[in-house]
Amino acid sequence: MSDIQGTAGLDPVATFCGNCDCGCPQLFVDPAAPAERRVVLTDDFGQRVQMSADQFSSLVAEAKSGKLDGIATA
Repeated sequence: MSDIQGTAGLDPVATFCGNCDCGCPQLFVDPAAPAERRVVLTDDFGQRVQMSADQFSSLVAEAKSGKLDGIATA
């Protein structure tokens, strides 16, 4: 894996888009990070958000319940 966005050492989980080679947003797990920063989401601008597995689980639950559906159409 390349280290274009500082992702060396991170375990890839998912790529959002994936239809191009333009630096799509990606989801990683950082096994070396403290538990409260273990889940890493990068965007296509090189920025990153780090959160705990519990915080990520809450985000997934809200997405599954439909609470985030309006964002996709905004």
